[in-house]
Amino acid sequence: MNAAAAPGYVGDDGVLLDAAEAIAADWAALGMRGSFLAQNLDTGEQLGFDIKELMPLASVVKVPLALVVLDRIAAGELDPARPVTLDPAQRSVGPTGLAAFRYPVTVAVGDLLLSMLSVSDNAAADALLDLVPEADVDARLRAWGCGDLRMRHRMNHMYECAAGAAGNDFSLALELAIRDEGTDRHTIASLDPTRANVGSAAALLDLLRRVWCDEISVPAATAEVRRLMGLQVFTQRLASELRADTLRWSGKTGTFLHLRHEVGVVEAESGDRVAIAALTRAGRRAGVAADVDLAIGAAGRAAFEVLRR
Repeated sequence: MNAAAAPGYVGDDGVLLDAAEAIAADWAALGMRGSFLAQNLDTGEQLGFDIKELMPLASVVKVPLALVVLDRIAAGELDPARPVTLDPAQRSVGPTGLAAFRYPVTVAVGDLLLSMLSVSDNAAADALLDLVPEADVDARLRAWGCGDLRMRHRMNHMYECAAGAAGNDFSLALELAIRDEGTDRHTIASLDPTRANVGSAAALLDLLRRVWCDEISVPAATAEVRRLMGLQVFTQRLASELRADTLRWSGKTGTFLHLRHEVGVVEAESGDRVAIAALTRAGRRAGVAADVDLAIGAAGRAAFEVLRR
């Protein structure tokens, strides 16, 4: 989105439009740009802005990847107990899960899925892509009619592109990413929407709706996606304002350089189910931006409250 462009709002009534505008204003005040969409899965009512903007997904792409792998498992084409050995000398980089291990490890396919979605393990994701290549994942998403969701590369490719542009200086990589915002130039290729793993808030919400309503793949696969997303350990974004004894949050974050995303579904004991997609780009050089994370959480809470029946 061009920094000077006004957001395109969606909302099914004036109250929902007002809520969308308030969220966009809060984000702009913090120097955040991006897109947001929340939808009540039972009534269909929704609110958001810039919902069709394509944005690099970072680790959010692990949700459709998991669904495709689980679809293969449900079809009997892949054994969840199949052992996979990861060698530290060859695995993908990342701060969590198997990516942080110092020694070779053998893990079953089903547990790779758990590590990928619960702690956003890049090594686990790329090990699964060794079994179900990104081209096959992308083709399956096309066959399912998943709109603007595209999987084009492995997770480690993001870091390879950043290192290619800035060496091992990720402060420089962050500066380059922010500098290129609002231009057609992408010094870091994995931030280029024409070459990256990308999606829109609208496409991600549609995927979540279909997963939660068993309208894609098969129920065994969608149920496992829901279970694994419910085990995510990160609570600094949408979950920060959606944690209560009467609420259940199932989500997936995505973080890379200036990108801070999360998608998921909040389910209340009352029966309300609201799916949310928040895709953001921070406008300042900061590896840690708690205020941005909290603004995403506040947006999720505001949307949930106004969309409750």
